[in-house]
Amino acid sequence: MNQVPIVDLSNSAVKRRDPAVLADLDRACRDHGFFLLVGHGLEPTFERMWREAASFFAAPRAERLRILRTEKRPLGYYDRELTKQKRDLKEVFDFMRPAADHKGRNQWPEDRPEFADVMAEFYESMSDLAATTLALVQNALGTEDSLLVGDPNTSNVRLNNYPTADPLTQTERDSVNALGDMALHHHTDPGLITLLLQDQTGGLQALSAEHGWIDVPPEKGAVIVNLGDVMQAFSNDEYRAAVHRVVPMSSQSRMSTPYFFNPPADAIIAPHPMLATPSARYRAFSWREYISARIEDNFQDLGAEDTQIDHYRVTAAAP
Repeated sequence: MNQVPIVDLSNSAVKRRDPAVLADLDRACRDHGFFLLVGHGLEPTFERMWREAASFFAAPRAERLRILRTEKRPLGYYDRELTKQKRDLKEVFDFMRPAADHKGRNQWPEDRPEFADVMAEFYESMSDLAATTLALVQNALGTEDSLLVGDPNTSNVRLNNYPTADPLTQTERDSVNALGDMALHHHTDPGLITLLLQDQTGGLQALSAEHGWIDVPPEKGAVIVNLGDVMQAFSNDEYRAAVHRVVPMSSQSRMSTPYFFNPPADAIIAPHPMLATPSARYRAFSWREYISARIEDNFQDLGAEDTQIDHYRVTAAAP
């Protein structure tokens, strides 16, 4: 049995929700919250995305700094993000659904005529795949697959580049938190599920309840799925929000692209009644409230632990 199971969406057993397939998925979701998707047919779309992402991060840093994100404009390029109050060794580019960006919140790099169109195509493809995958996870959990839904308009895509050396100048380093010991420090994602593409470099690790830190090895063309905090709360701890990290790059840079599938903006999150026995472990909370706190933690060291789903447990003090 694979520690990180591979689900082939083109396989008839998956299409008919074979109990053996769901059982493998269920075990992984209870232990570490990771699995892989193949048979999705999206390889050409992924290749175009990788080409544009690689070109963007290979360009002079001055080009990326022209679209540096801020607290007031939280989409675009960033190279000093915090996780667990430690600075990560990475560069990112964030964007929301291009088709829904009526207020022009996305910042696109100049002189790259195909970039925005390629990313828009990628976004829509991942939105469709995320909806299919979320239904599959709910089938494994044993709940109705239409109870928990995502919204492409509240979701987002991130392009990640993990260099081997700090991208900041010495002057910039003096004004921000020092680098930690990881390229990306251990954390969980806040939403429903995350669909992740990674290159062949490796370095992604998941925390298994049974085996400790395990590698999530590259599988060409595969989409990595990890569960988020909302799924853990909805399942009343039956399923595990995936704790994961990226180890430092020693000899070559690494690229990855996550699609964060999130609930509707006004969604209220609470454990499913069927699973809330003998009692609910989480109080009801709004998605808007939770994601606002998580985003704020990414920008600055507030002198306290980052907002976590455990803060919403019924036995915990409200954040």
